[in-house]
Amino acid sequence: MKRPVLRRRPGDVVRPAEIAVAESPAGARVYLRVLAREDRAEFLALARESHRLHRPWTYPPERADQFEELYSRSRREDFLCLLACRSDTGAIAGVFTISQIVRGAFQSAYLGYYAHERHAGQGLMREALEQILAHAFGPLGLHRVEANIQPGNQPSIALARGAGFRLEGFSPRYLLIGGQWRDHERYAITADEHAAAKNSEAA
Repeated sequence: MKRPVLRRRPGDVVRPAEIAVAESPAGARVYLRVLAREDRAEFLALARESHRLHRPWTYPPERADQFEELYSRSRREDFLCLLACRSDTGAIAGVFTISQIVRGAFQSAYLGYYAHERHAGQGLMREALEQILAHAFGPLGLHRVEANIQPGNQPSIALARGAGFRLEGFSPRYLLIGGQWRDHERYAITADEHAAAKNSEAA
């Protein structure tokens, strides 16, 4: 399988936020767009409303300075923050981060995601994740995407497995979240696996 690989001339800086996101498929209930500074008020309000859904699994920005830090990271060449927005209203339904993007022979990154409570449980994140993987393995030119998930976070595990991620291993005390070192399971998918799954669905 031939995949796009981002190439650069000496001195070039390729920032993922500058790579165009494809239009959502016909009939999709969500579309993807890059995080913008103007999203701050809606982003923070939704995060504050979603404690019951997010805790203890994730702690997204809830203050203006935390949002600014996320926005700044989203303009680096090794990080991307995409919002899943409702096609009917434009409201932010969920957040995806593609971080620690490594090029060269690795072409790999880590995926993080969380829904907002008022939009959860409707299958919107599932639709958005399909678009995320199409972007990661298409325009971004990645070969592998890894998602690290706490063992008790069954909705996130189900979302990853439903998108074709496979369990690679278990890492005790892997990430510091909410002031505690937490165990994680490592799930991953490669561009080849994703393409094979899409071809199988189409057959």
